[in-house]
Amino acid sequence: MRFGVLTSGGDAPGMNAALRAVVRTAIHYGHHIYGIKNGYQGLIENDMVLLLREDVSGMLTKGGTFLGTARSKDFLKLEVRELAIRNLQKRNIDALIVIGGDGTFRGAQALIEMGVNVIAIPATIDNDLGGTDFTIGFNTALNTIVEGIDKLRDTSSSHQRCSIIETMGREGGDLAIYAGICGGAEFIITKQHSVDKDKMIQTLAQWKKEGRRQAIIVATENIFNVHDLAEEITQKSGFATRATVLGYIQRGGAPVPQDRVLATQLGVYAVELAMEGIYGVGVGVRQETLVNAKVVDILSEVDDRSPLYELVDKVS
Repeated sequence: MRFGVLTSGGDAPGMNAALRAVVRTAIHYGHHIYGIKNGYQGLIENDMVLLLREDVSGMLTKGGTFLGTARSKDFLKLEVRELAIRNLQKRNIDALIVIGGDGTFRGAQALIEMGVNVIAIPATIDNDLGGTDFTIGFNTALNTIVEGIDKLRDTSSSHQRCSIIETMGREGGDLAIYAGICGGAEFIITKQHSVDKDKMIQTLAQWKKEGRRQAIIVATENIFNVHDLAEEITQKSGFATRATVLGYIQRGGAPVPQDRVLATQLGVYAVELAMEGIYGVGVGVRQETLVNAKVVDILSEVDDRSPLYELVDKVS
């Protein structure tokens, strides 16, 4: 067989580990594999290179993606996707493996509907895809955030401050929820777990009167302007407050062991599914078991974390 593999959308720690697993597994079974540079854009531009085993040597521990990634708005156009398919056909590529998040899966589904044999591997720090308990990159980003919270708690306590930490996550709140629990945050704010701002400020004002030395608030991006919120808390509660936006630092760094293992498992599984003729699916892990589901179903699945939100209410 001839495989193509690409990484697309926002990079996530562990993408290189997934690429390594895909490449080495394909070669192990005697197949050829082409690396497509810069995501779907490389597919459009026919920017592909035959990968050998040594090309992925040392990639297990590296963050980012050595193939590069990009967001291609042109890929939304039918004629552009038709060009991409012709480029696959020119190299006689039998199956395409894509690695990425929500946008990558949507691109995969568009190709599936046009008859391309595609398997998708979930890699996004947001952990916002259905079909899997965890996505590649989530645990590494979580560790980065928790390390930041721990350090901010030290300085907050020293200066008797309230600290707001803004995490990534877009529509999903998993990074904020998990990090808030791990970091002992007093308040966790996500789209799915809202907080009454006035009541929160009143609580902080009471804590200030009682002599409490610090408080931690973890919030998902795009819910509040965290700098404006910090100023409002300072003015109304008397608790000197600072906001820290972690930003793209959450996407970088060497993947933690959990992500290296997950990426390896899913990369091997994707190739073996293709060899069995199973296409149009995304792979994942559910309760430590490898699973696959139709990409279209994964995109429509509602990710419900209600038990975790209830846990937050009990321990915050």
